[in-house]
Order: sequence, then structure tokens, then C-alpha cells
Amino acid sequence: LSQRSLARLRHDVEPAPPDTYARLVLAWQGVDRAEAAPLHGAEALRAVVDNLQGAAIPASVLESQVLPARVPEYRQGMLDELTASGAVLWVGREPLGPSDGRVSLYRADHVDYLLSASGSTGDVDTPLHAKIRQCLGTRGASFFPQIQAAAGGFFRETLEALWDLVWAGEVTNDTLRPLRAFIHPGAHRRARTTDVPPEASGRWSLVRNYVSQDRSPEERQAALARSLLDRYGIVVREAAHAESVPGGWAALYPVLRTMEEAGRIRRGYFVEGLGAAQFAVAGAVDRLRALREPPEAPRTFLLAATDPANPYGAALPWPEREGGRKPARMAGAVVVLVDGLLAAWMARNERQLLTFTEAARPRGAAIVTRETAIALAASVGVKGRRALLIGEVDGEPAGDSWVADALCQAGFIRTSRGLLKRLGG
Repeated sequence: LSQRSLARLRHDVEPAPPDTYARLVLAWQGVDRAEAAPLHGAEALRAVVDNLQGAAIPASVLESQVLPARVPEYRQGMLDELTASGAVLWVGREPLGPSDGRVSLYRADHVDYLLSASGSTGDVDTPLHAKIRQCLGTRGASFFPQIQAAAGGFFRETLEALWDLVWAGEVTNDTLRPLRAFIHPGAHRRARTTDVPPEASGRWSLVRNYVSQDRSPEERQAALARSLLDRYGIVVREAAHAESVPGGWAALYPVLRTMEEAGRIRRGYFVEGLGAAQFAVAGAVDRLRALREPPEAPRTFLLAATDPANPYGAALPWPEREGGRKPARMAGAVVVLVDGLLAAWMARNERQLLTFTEAARPRGAAIVTRETAIALAASVGVKGRRALLIGEVDGEPAGDSWVADALCQAGFIRTSRGLLKRLGG
């Protein structure tokens, strides 16, 4: 072999840098549509549900950011059609404050393996909770007035107890309308046309009715391992930790090792800095190598910080910053990724923007800053956002920051409170 061929072979077997892994995740989950299969409509949504099964996603960003990032021209009714038909199930995972919570989506024919039949994940053991369980266990899927009559409690108490059971993973609904009303109570109460509030609408049922008692722990662990491989292509310890896998990596590792010994997946050191025990499905390693070099033109994505396609703060650590605030995977926060590198993080209140100089390394600060500014400006007008006000950049007034000119060129204007972009402005 020539020296050039040998150098290429050595390069191919070397572990890829973290930003290459980030590009793989974006492509694997269908966010980078240039690298994904051209699916549309219900077909695309079903593929997305397959990929995201079991991921705990804040309800406040599920339909506003996570699904639209993957499904062209996504609209709310698309998911309702799948849940109402029984093809897809949504399950609460935990509350996040008074008007949000994490939820997971499942295909109905997979939920039997991916959910445990052991019951509640929360402290919901009052007599009122027990009456609601008994009602749904006896009558099956029921509307809220039927639940209220059977429970016999005060209206508001019964509704709150019902939502306790939702966030404990015990109760679900055949549409997402009550979930939307829960996270946006003001807007939905103004539109109320019946005696039943929107957050109580639809038919409620017990999640355990969808889950068989016959699946063994080994079968469930194997299904969980396959779902993570489907989601990431390459599974690393850090990703399993971020997904709150029951039993952690210690419980998942033997299953992955068995799959490797059976020849169904590969084990290796594919991504540098993430530990030696990494497992990949067929095709993922080749795709990782194909993405080793960034594309000719920058590819920029604005995502929810909690989106599974954002590997930072999960599979990958947040880049180091000197002093000041650190980013977090909190509901409502967003990230800007340029060629798989973290370029910026914006807080939930949309006032604080953090930038990361590492992203400027390959292309230069001017290009990355421009891409970040364009992505932030383009978010105005999406899913009802009428304006975006950035008050601080890296702890300094936004108007005096080093990115101010780029933001103004993208359509922001200077105000006494910071840099403002209005819809149509």
C-alpha cells in the first residue's frame, strides 16, 4: 500500500472527535435532513416516534421544537391522529413545576417491552388516587365526568389527583389535547366551550392495560438497549446515564455485550473521550467516518437544549467556559449547533445568551457568529413566537457584546433592554 493509503486507513480507524459524533446524532435522528431519508407527513412522524421511543422530553418543547425539527411542516393534529388510533401512546415521566412535565412516546406494539408493569413511579397513594385507579381499572377508558362521579371528590381535587397519576406514569389519554392545556392553561381556558376543562378532556386509561406481565426483565433490558441503539447509532455510557436507564450502565452493559457476542452490534472505541466501552449498530461506524470532515457549507441547527439530538450535557460534556453561568439541559433553553459544535446556549427566559469559542475553530468566528445570529433571528415567527429579546451575552449587555453587529445584521435592533427581533421586523 502507498503511504497515502496507509495514512487514510489509520485515519479511518482512529476514534472520531466529539463534534463528528454530534453530526452523526443529528443525522441519525433525522434533524439534519440533508443526511436523512426524505420522509414526510404521517410516515415521517411514525419514523420519529420509532427513534424517540422512551426518551423523556419536556411536554412544553415536544410539539413546539422537538417534533418540528424532524418532521417537515409538523402540526399538532398529526400526533393526535396516531394516539387516537391506538398506534402511539404517550406516558408521563415526571412533573417539571406547576405547568410542565417530561413525557415519552411509544409505539403501541413496542410499549409492552419498553415499559415496566410494576406500576407507579411517584408518591400517589391517597384514597382519591386509589378510587381513580379503581374506576379506570373497572370501567376501562373513561371521560373525566365518569371519573369524577366514581371518585366522589371535589372537582379540582379529582383533576389534580388525575394529573398526579399522569406524571407518575400510571394514566394516559387518547389525545394530547389535555397535555397541551396543562402546559398552556391560559390560552386553552379562554377557548373553553364545554363544562369539562381542556386539561380534563379526552378519554383516560391506565397505562398498565397496555403492558403485559409476561415480559421478563431480560427481554425489557434488551428492548431498551435496542431503543437506545436506534436513537443514537452508537451508545456510550454517558448517553445511558443521561437517559436515566434503570440500573444505569451496569445493567445495560451485559445486554450490549451479549448482542455484540451474537454479532448483532459492534464494540469499539469509536468516539474519543467517551470511554472504551462503546457499542454501534451496523452502518453507524461507517456513517461516523463519512461525517468526519464537516460539509463545505455550514450546517446550523437551533434545538431545544433537552432535545435528544443535542448531545451536549448528555453524551458529550458541555464545553469549558471561563467563569460566569454554565449551560444546562433545562426545559425552554435552546442551543445552536454549527457543524456539530456547540456555538451558543440561550436560557429559558430568552434574556441570557452564552457563546462558545471552540465552535469558531474550524470555520472562523465571523462565520459561526453569523450562523448563530441567523438561527436566532429565524426562530422568531416559529410556533407563535412573536419576538425575541436578548438582554445579555456572556454576562455583558447584549448591545455592547462582540456578537451585537452580527445580530443586528440578522434583523435585531438595539433597545434600552437589549437586542430585539420582532416578527416581520
